[in-house]
Amino acid sequence: MKVLVTGGAGFIGSHLADAYLRGGHKVVIIDNLATGFRQHVNAEARFYEADLRDGAAMERIFKEERPEAVNHHAAVAGIIESLRDPAPTFQTNLLGTLNVLVALGNHGTGPRKFIFASSGAVYGTPKRVPATEDEPRIPESPYGLSKALGEDLIQFYAQQYGFAYTLFRYPNVYGPRQNPKGEAGVTAIFGGLMKTGQRPTIFGDGTKSRDYTFIEDIVRANVLALTNGDNEVLNLGWGRPTTDQQIFDVIAEATGYSGAPYYAPYRKGEAYRIALDARKARTSLGWEPAVPLADGIRKTVDSL
Repeated sequence: MKVLVTGGAGFIGSHLADAYLRGGHKVVIIDNLATGFRQHVNAEARFYEADLRDGAAMERIFKEERPEAVNHHAAVAGIIESLRDPAPTFQTNLLGTLNVLVALGNHGTGPRKFIFASSGAVYGTPKRVPATEDEPRIPESPYGLSKALGEDLIQFYAQQYGFAYTLFRYPNVYGPRQNPKGEAGVTAIFGGLMKTGQRPTIFGDGTKSRDYTFIEDIVRANVLALTNGDNEVLNLGWGRPTTDQQIFDVIAEATGYSGAPYYAPYRKGEAYRIALDARKARTSLGWEPAVPLADGIRKTVDSL
């Protein structure tokens, strides 16, 4: 199968491209390298440096490549960045997604499949934790809203063009290749600072919680979704809230850091408590997470 991966030079997308190639698929990567890295692009993949907001470029690439599946991971991903200036988030996450959908509809081949990296941020702070896919979408940031609207775009155009989709609502994904200098990715940020003896900052009192899932587990779900989970919206995650303080403590142990964090005020737009119920993914894909937090953190900090 020919699989086109958007954001394939980024953290998650580059791991996906590698896994698809290992599975014997042909892989095409589109990335504008705004946050991705050229060195993460697998040499066996065909690479286009292009911006999803350029509809004409998407048409040219899809007409040339005619993929059977698209794994759409390119996005502006920062919650705080989206609050400061929402326009780039909506331009990339909505217009970019629209351009990819239309290009696939016009030029894809075979029984086409569209896999999308959505986010638990669509729920905001859910009333029930862990949240199921039936939890109302009440995003608290333009980023979360852009992902919710992206889901709607995909479901609409899948019906218009007759292709299948799988929409993954991600937890906090962590692992090697995560950028320690970005806004997202607390494990890489904390690990990078602690390894050099610098003091990380926790926003809040340490009780804010997230669901942390290692990159290998996320990749496995995306491989399964090529042939499973058609027209499903699926949470991924452990279903376990892990507090900021617990994450700090696990990374400190992995890095040998003995200091304390700074505590800063909570930031608007960030959910206070969330974890994702992934029982539906177990039924639909036969997937469940396997890498324990301490093991995943160790692999992550060893890669920094």
